[in-house]
Amino acid sequence: MSSNIIVIGGGASGLVAAIEAARNQANVTIVEHKEKFGKKILATGNGKCNYTNYVQTADCYRGTNPSFALKVLEQFDVNRTVDFFRQLGIVPKVRNGYVYPASSQAASVLDVLLLEAGRLGVKMIANEHVTEITKKGEKFRVRVGNQNVSADKVILATGGMAASKLGSDGSGYTIAKSFGHKIITPMPALVQLKSNAKFLKTINGVRTEAAVQVMVGNKPKAGEKGEILFTNYGISGIPVMQLSRFAAEGLAKKQSVQIVIDFTPDLSISEVKEQIKQRLQTMENRTAEELLIGWFNHKLTYILLKNVGIDPEKRASKIKPELYNQLCKLIKEFPLQITDTNGFENAQTSAGGVATDEINPSSMESKLVRGLYFAGELVDIDGTCGGYNLQWAWSSGYVAGTNASRVK
Repeated sequence: MSSNIIVIGGGASGLVAAIEAARNQANVTIVEHKEKFGKKILATGNGKCNYTNYVQTADCYRGTNPSFALKVLEQFDVNRTVDFFRQLGIVPKVRNGYVYPASSQAASVLDVLLLEAGRLGVKMIANEHVTEITKKGEKFRVRVGNQNVSADKVILATGGMAASKLGSDGSGYTIAKSFGHKIITPMPALVQLKSNAKFLKTINGVRTEAAVQVMVGNKPKAGEKGEILFTNYGISGIPVMQLSRFAAEGLAKKQSVQIVIDFTPDLSISEVKEQIKQRLQTMENRTAEELLIGWFNHKLTYILLKNVGIDPEKRASKIKPELYNQLCKLIKEFPLQITDTNGFENAQTSAGGVATDEINPSSMESKLVRGLYFAGELVDIDGTCGGYNLQWAWSSGYVAGTNASRVK
């Protein structure tokens, strides 16, 4: 006897859940409230779709209980993910562990998922909202538009709140709460950070390699390294976005949040001082600003000098040594007070969601409601940049679809 399964949400996790359930002979309907399926997949990796990563460690996933993700990934890991897509036609292209389709088109990944769902006879309903789900006895009643649809199992794969124009509007949280599930407060993750520092207008658009550390309540929380971008509203770049969920948590608790920037991560402070000393010896006729030409962006140089009280136009050899010591310290520890994050509309994913302690990691089934399953961003798991959020989507979708289709 086959099960009737309704999957709510036609994104990455929902499509894989539907495919796996249909492969197990279930009658599957997938409902998407946008006019097209998988719109968020098309936006990943700047349209190239970094769909997984061979580097998989515990710190790639975050949440109240990050180890929950690893228990799910053990059942559908990177190798199985690559094989899954290879069988559908996706030839993997690997760069430093990052896996892309050889076509370099996110549309290829979405197309093969839709083709497979169609081949398996999955009923696909687009542009319809699920407004209510209730359960009576062993059956679910799902309100789809103006109709009531009966189901034996329901898989919630609605996404979180990031990039609502692509489909994630937070409606899944409401449904989960209606069944008694606890929601960890959703926050933007993988998002840019805001600051009210006045000097930002001067260095708007400046990119530089740096190490960044997020300080919450004057305590270091995490650090990253790579190219950062200053904007007129704050700071961006992959390293900053990786740290943004920690900043969001701190801000939500009304704590002080700072990003501390090291502009010379490969040099110690003594080595920075030696560099300054050597430049003073060979470039003594230059101004303070000219002394740093070729080392830092000229706009950044101006801000560094002004922040320690050095006149950029003053002759370098006439500046007091203690000011250079302050400059070296600032080069290694440049503080930027963070006032906010950009909103969900700019975020690549959501932190928070359905509490994992109420979900069985071996099946993705609710511990509170038999027959109710969860997948993807709706759950309190978020990944770092590099294909990890999609890997979580594929893995959780696979586990949910496989287990929901098992007749009990």
